[in-house]
Amino acid sequence: MALPKLIVVLGPTACGKSGLGVELAKSVGGEIVSADSRQVYRGLDLGTGKITAEEMDGVPHHLLDIVEPNESYSVAQFQPDAYAAIDGILAREKVPLLVGGTGLYIRAVTEGYTFSDAQPDPSLRAELEAMSVDALYACFQAETGRTLSGGEERNKHRLVRTLEKVRSGAPLEEAPRAPRYQVLQLGLTYPREELCRRIDARLWARIRAGMIQEVAALREAGASDAFLEGLGLEYRYILWYLTGKLGSVEELADELGRAIKRFAKRQMVWFKKDRDVLWLDTAGNPLAQALRAAQAFLSDEM
Repeated sequence: MALPKLIVVLGPTACGKSGLGVELAKSVGGEIVSADSRQVYRGLDLGTGKITAEEMDGVPHHLLDIVEPNESYSVAQFQPDAYAAIDGILAREKVPLLVGGTGLYIRAVTEGYTFSDAQPDPSLRAELEAMSVDALYACFQAETGRTLSGGEERNKHRLVRTLEKVRSGAPLEEAPRAPRYQVLQLGLTYPREELCRRIDARLWARIRAGMIQEVAALREAGASDAFLEGLGLEYRYILWYLTGKLGSVEELADELGRAIKRFAKRQMVWFKKDRDVLWLDTAGNPLAQALRAAQAFLSDEM
């Protein structure tokens, strides 16, 4: 029996995935499931580039604003949530679109990873959270035999979660199983120089729109500094600005801009490993290309 069909729109940050997803959904009669590990959190709007109600233009979106700040949310939780959202869209006889830039979240759905049933250990979590980043990274190296770079060795959230998995006996690499969906993956990106310009322009637009104030308000509402630090990028660097580690908005924008560009490069390395992605030509008309591919896919011409 043929698998139900799922369209994926993926790519690095600042390349216009959300807008393309909306226009494509409107054309094919679809609904969107977000695949972004930070947009699941309520109140994380400007810093994550979360689509606004106006930008949705009437297209239903799922898995946005489903978790409170300070709560943990993992790919193992995302996968069944995404399955439920996608299956609900299919039951309504609409076309599901999975849109986002969190590669592991996308792959968990498209490849059907199998996750460990290990339950979280609150005492272990508390023990790890109390450790310094340097101590956590030393444990990470000793217990996994791996090294991290590009700032990930300072990502306390990731270090804690990885050590939790290691010490609970859960596998670090999740074994794929038979997928649930037939998938069309559409990739959206720009040449490096143009993508960097887009990142810089978007960053300053968000700063002017109140992104720093958003992080300050999250702290005042109870979001912990450890939680914000663990989110990385905008939330980490703005936290550093608010706590005096970065001395000016210009220094913040410079340091953060470089970090986002490094992140975009890592995203592309991840996505380029998948040979099944149809990369759209952004120098032409990517929406028209996406629509042609989607129509062929949905009518079994691909």
